[in-house]
Amino acid sequence: MKIPEYILIIASSGRMLAQAAKNAGLKPLVIDLFADLDTQGCAAAFYRIPLLTEQHLAPAVDYFIHCYAVAHVIYGSGFEYCPESLNYLNSRLILLGNSPDTFVKLHNKPEFFSVLAALDIASPEVAFTAPNDADDWLVKPMQGQGGMGIKRFLNNNTAKSPCYWQKYQAGTQHSVLFLANGQLMQVLGFNTQWTAGSSGTEEFIFSGVTHSSDLSNEHKARVTDWLDKIVPVFMLKGLNSLDFIQSGVNSYVLEINPRPSASMQLYDGDLIIDHIRASQGELSDYNFVQNGYSAYQIVYADRDVLIPEAFLWPDWCMDLPEPGSLIQTGQPVCSIIAHHLVSEPVSYCQQMAATLIQLILENQILKT
Repeated sequence: MKIPEYILIIASSGRMLAQAAKNAGLKPLVIDLFADLDTQGCAAAFYRIPLLTEQHLAPAVDYFIHCYAVAHVIYGSGFEYCPESLNYLNSRLILLGNSPDTFVKLHNKPEFFSVLAALDIASPEVAFTAPNDADDWLVKPMQGQGGMGIKRFLNNNTAKSPCYWQKYQAGTQHSVLFLANGQLMQVLGFNTQWTAGSSGTEEFIFSGVTHSSDLSNEHKARVTDWLDKIVPVFMLKGLNSLDFIQSGVNSYVLEINPRPSASMQLYDGDLIIDHIRASQGELSDYNFVQNGYSAYQIVYADRDVLIPEAFLWPDWCMDLPEPGSLIQTGQPVCSIIAHHLVSEPVSYCQQMAATLIQLILENQILKT
C-alpha cells in the first residue's frame, strides 16, 4: 500500500506512536489525553481531549479531516475503557491495526480463555463468579490495561466494576512483540517485564520492559507455536504483544494487547511502517540485530508532584509533563529509556529512575 503523508495517532498517550511516525518520515497528527511536551514537539499538530469517547473524539477527528485531509488512523492504549469508540473511528477513517470486532473479542475474557482452552494453550485458571476459597486468587477488571486495578482477592472484596478472577501464578513476567497480517505472524522479539506498584494496593501495575530475557529456545518455540494458532482465530493485524508467565518448564498466557505496545520502543527499524503494511496484509522481513540491551520504565510519583517552570529533564526522560502540572501520588511522572546496555538492564533502568527522583527532590519538585 502507499504510505500516507499524514497519519492520525489516537491514544491515551500518543507520544510513542507519534515519535515513531516522525522518525519514519511521516507527519503525525495526535489526539490524546496529555499533550506531553515531547508529543507536542514531534507532532505536526495535536489536540488534547479529556476522554477517548466518541463525544470527545468527534470534534478533534473532524478538525484533522477538515484541515489536513487525513484518511488513516493508528490507535494505541486507552481504548480498553471505551472500545465502542473504535467503531466510530472505523466509520470515519481507514483504521490501521486490529478491527473493532477483533479488539472486542480479545477483551471478552470468557471468549478469550475459551479459545485458549480449545487450542490447548495453557493459562492460569479463571473464574467468572467469585471463588469460595480466596487463597491465591486475583481479581481483575474486565476492561483494563497495564495491570491497573488488579488486586489480590479477599472474601470481603466487592467489585466496583465488571471483573473476573484468576489464579495467581508465580514466575517471571514476559511478553512477545509480533506482527500479524490476519493469518500469519512474525515474532519480533521476546521481552522481560516487571512491576513496581506505586503503592501496596497496585502491586501488579506495569512498570517496565526490556528485550533481555533468559527464556530458552524451547520456551520461545512453544510461545511462537501458540501465536501461530491464535493469530488466524482472532484475525490479528499489525503490531501486537502477548503477555505470559514463565514458571520453571511451564508457560501460561495472560492476555494479548491488540495494539502497538511499549516494547516496540526497544527495537530498531521503522516498526510503525511495518504496522501499517501488516494491517494491509503485508508482512515485512524484519530482522532485529541486537546491540546490547534496551529497557523502558515508567516513573511513578510516590507523593504529589508539582512540576516547576525551570526543571531540566535529562535527555533519557520522555512523556514530559508541562511546567505547573500537578502529578498526584501513584500517577506517572514520566518515562525513561536506556539503550545499548551491556548487562543488567532491569536494575540499571531502575537506578536511572532513582536518579531522576533524586533530581526531583533536589529541585524541589515535590510538593511540601
